[in-house]
Amino acid sequence: MPESDFRELTAAFNRLGGGRWSALKGLGIFSWVLVLIILIAALSTSVYSVAPEGKAVVKRFGRVIGVRDPGLHLKLPFGIDKDFFVPTERVLKEEFGFRTARAGRRTVYDTSPEHFEESLMLTGDLNVIDMEWVVQYRIADPVKFLHRVREPIDTIRDVSEAVVRSIVGNRLGSDVLTVGRVEIAAMARTEMQQILDSYELGVAVMTVELQDVTPPDEVKPAFNEVNESRQEKERLINEAEKARNQVIPKARGEADQIIAEAEAYKAERVNKARGEAARFAALVEEYRQAEDTTRRRLYIEMINRVFPKVDRIFIMGESGLSPLPLLDLQRDNAGMRRLEGGQ
Repeated sequence: MPESDFRELTAAFNRLGGGRWSALKGLGIFSWVLVLIILIAALSTSVYSVAPEGKAVVKRFGRVIGVRDPGLHLKLPFGIDKDFFVPTERVLKEEFGFRTARAGRRTVYDTSPEHFEESLMLTGDLNVIDMEWVVQYRIADPVKFLHRVREPIDTIRDVSEAVVRSIVGNRLGSDVLTVGRVEIAAMARTEMQQILDSYELGVAVMTVELQDVTPPDEVKPAFNEVNESRQEKERLINEAEKARNQVIPKARGEADQIIAEAEAYKAERVNKARGEAARFAALVEEYRQAEDTTRRRLYIEMINRVFPKVDRIFIMGESGLSPLPLLDLQRDNAGMRRLEGGQ
């Protein structure tokens, strides 16, 4: 082989070997970059955090493997393990008949007509009322909440609306509008909890609060007139009860006073009569022991009681002539007064 051909063949071989080495060198760098990307992706998909207001349900190929508390946790990367956050520590609410458009110091509510069908319902006496209410609840079991029912929020709304309509439909409209609101809310909460527990939804109903309970706008004037009439009736009844409570106790008190006075007078008369009888019996007993002395003493006591009341005493003789003044107390008293005045 000529020397020139050998040199060309050597040069070509060198060129071919250098390119393969460059290709192998480039393939090695790409592999390292790929490994690094895989490591970063694995790290980013294997670390997750749970917010303080809830818990995370971790699934592996769709099967629940655990519930994680708030904090930083690890899982298998690349979607093998998936975490689903559930706000178990937050009190959630569902609104019926309205929506909160913007919360703040002055909350703005959305009362558009599409929400009107939720709050419009029929009472037991076939009256139509407009009732707005709020259901507050908390997720007690995140696993049941995610898996037992396909649409848990819609289920809560449907159950709440059915329960409230059932309770209102068994009551009078006047009762719903006035005194029955607290009882309706308590019954709705109890029945809702029973139904949701039967569904194993994992939800604890906190409160059911009735907001505005009013008649529809078309019949509000008639309802207002009826309410005014009922209030007037209640006012008159209260005034009558007030007068009754004033008159009857007063009459009873006066009757008791008269009875007490009669009893006291009776006791006084009886006691006085008994005392007089006892005194008379004692006098009779003394009289029997000394008749002359007792007769004289009684006579003197009688004279002492009678004489001070007598102005003049006349003694008539047997001949029936002019009377002889024995004692002229009135004149003697007048003379005494003149003498005293002169002195």
